[in-house]
Amino acid sequence: MSFTVLVAPSGFKESLSADQAADCIESGVLRAFPGLTVIKAPMVDGGEGFTKALIKATGGTLHQLTVTGPVNPPVEAHFGFLGGSDEPTAAIEMAAAAGLSLVPRDQRDHPCVTTSYGVGELVRAALDRGARSILLGCGDSGINDGGAGMAEALGIRLLDQEGNRLPRGGAALSRLAAIDMSGRDPRLEGVRIDAAVNWHNVLLGERGVARIFGPQKGATPMQVELLAAAMETYATAIRCTTGIDVGMAPGSGASGGLGAAILGLLGGRLHPRYDIVMQYLELDRFIAQADLVITAEGSLDGQTPYGKVPAEVAARAKIAGVPVIALAGTIGKGVRLNFEHGIDAFASILSRPCSLEDAIFSAPKLLSRAAEDAVRMVMVGMKLGARWRQVA
Repeated sequence: MSFTVLVAPSGFKESLSADQAADCIESGVLRAFPGLTVIKAPMVDGGEGFTKALIKATGGTLHQLTVTGPVNPPVEAHFGFLGGSDEPTAAIEMAAAAGLSLVPRDQRDHPCVTTSYGVGELVRAALDRGARSILLGCGDSGINDGGAGMAEALGIRLLDQEGNRLPRGGAALSRLAAIDMSGRDPRLEGVRIDAAVNWHNVLLGERGVARIFGPQKGATPMQVELLAAAMETYATAIRCTTGIDVGMAPGSGASGGLGAAILGLLGGRLHPRYDIVMQYLELDRFIAQADLVITAEGSLDGQTPYGKVPAEVAARAKIAGVPVIALAGTIGKGVRLNFEHGIDAFASILSRPCSLEDAIFSAPKLLSRAAEDAVRMVMVGMKLGARWRQVA
């Protein structure tokens, strides 16, 4: 009897790309059951890997450049152009210029000053190469500046009460008095920007970007309140300048509030990220061929159903009636909520307590072994099922 396993993981932040995670899971699956058919469909959600995945899917081109990093020193980044498009379409992931992995670990207590300026430089570089449409992936960010740095890189001036340009970083927005759009790059008028965002993330409120994601980026309780107040001031200034109310708009809080600037200052449109991604990846077709789906991500918890890869994979598999196993580096609070969203079983890849550094270093081996263990358990269940059917 043939049996097909679809492997559809996300990447593990600062450890494994989605492609690498898929390879690790495949090796474990085949150790457990060498005769299985394995289909690999590495998943991206707008974060790390977004650009390369779309370029690979369309046969496009990748371009490297140096931009301003999230803590200001330059970083090597990239963007691409899709192949087979009717108009020059650039793919940009904000994480390439302002991702959390680009913030040194000893500087992750400074979320008030990280900047998205490099993201604006990527957009500018795409415009320089003739882009008429831009797909901008939002995810895995290391910033909390509301996209102000990106806007600045594209000619928009953010000013204090005296008319001076604000320093970079989210905290400075608490002193924002005016937004000067007169120097905005005129090419933005002729380009379509579609951003792939987590639709559940908003800029303001109790579930606003500062309060939900600020602590993940190293913000202290005092810094969280400072950033939350700064985002309120920022949203008010955007509304007064452009008439667009970004505060509670779905996706406005994506990537440290980058969604707010895309919507309110660049004239872009925000989309649930999988509405963009699934135009280029063939997940539903692969699910239709599978008997079992294995997905994975660095963390599985109560936030997973709110736009994370395992939940999206599971929701689509549930429609097709295909069972799903999720593997994760850490299992967090509220994880059982995922049973209501299509995940049938989950397990941590960690078999013993270890440091984060050890877990990152050993991730390939740990993920491969966890996949092997999961498939061996499935095989035991299949044998028991066969015995029970005989008895019945």
